[in-house]
Amino acid sequence: MAVGLGGVRPAVPGTEAKTVGPGQIVIPAGDTEAPGIPRPRTLGPGSRAGFGGPARAAIRFPGPAAEHTHEPTVRPLLFVDEGARQRLEKRLQANFSEHVVLHVTDNKRTMISSARRGGILRVRLHHMFLDADAFTIGAVAKYLGHDDPHASRVVNRYIEAHAGRIRPNLRRTMRLVASGHVHDLEAIFRDLNRHYFGGAVDAAITWGRALGAERPRRSSIKLGSYSQAEKLIRVHRALDQAFVPRFMVEWIVYHEMLHHVLPMPLVNGRRVHHTAEFRARELSFRSHHRAMRWQAENLHRLLGR
Repeated sequence: MAVGLGGVRPAVPGTEAKTVGPGQIVIPAGDTEAPGIPRPRTLGPGSRAGFGGPARAAIRFPGPAAEHTHEPTVRPLLFVDEGARQRLEKRLQANFSEHVVLHVTDNKRTMISSARRGGILRVRLHHMFLDADAFTIGAVAKYLGHDDPHASRVVNRYIEAHAGRIRPNLRRTMRLVASGHVHDLEAIFRDLNRHYFGGAVDAAITWGRALGAERPRRSSIKLGSYSQAEKLIRVHRALDQAFVPRFMVEWIVYHEMLHHVLPMPLVNGRRVHHTAEFRARELSFRSHHRAMRWQAENLHRLLGR
């Protein structure tokens, strides 16, 4: 059956409950409702359903409204209409000679993927495609079967138009710490924002988790990250040391600020984080080459070796 966020299939007279993947519940075709969860009502063309929007074949619960409450954050469940999944599987099957098995996902990054094994085409589609029109599903089939570039553009446009249905990161309560032992991230962020972005970057910034007394040996380190859902820049604590020059911290912060202001387009169903424009903007940083050289020469020290 469908694989996505995991859970248990609601009990239906004459059937058995079935686990279909972490966080996902399949609603069988028919009028059965999931226990304690109202089934979306289809009221006609253009109507609004009981969840505050058009009736859909998949519903995430709790919905977006829960993101603004103070209740503990939990991973939402995805309720999938099994009848809608089967109908979409049949529509895809009409385009292929081999047997098609459709899995519905609630992924955050990969919206479409497929693999051929033993004469079976296993397709994984984000649940937004359960409500797609025939033209879009035709494009999905062409993309899967022939890697058609025009079909890819159609699919990408559909994903962009329905990006609001992509699951956000879980909200986490955390204390932001911008003032370090050596470097003040807030001051660095403010200077860069004024100099390069005209004060337009409204993201927050914080140091990451404190370094433990005994750090495990590692071969790589992620010096910075940007969360689009949280609008938050995190900088690794390894940079808050006396031997790390300010321009190196500036470079990492500047790089993550670019992620905030530049679009991350979808190409073949995947986000492209470092576009040609992004790389060009990186070169405009005043200490770009010096920072890259320092990082290469001092990586072993950042790794704690």
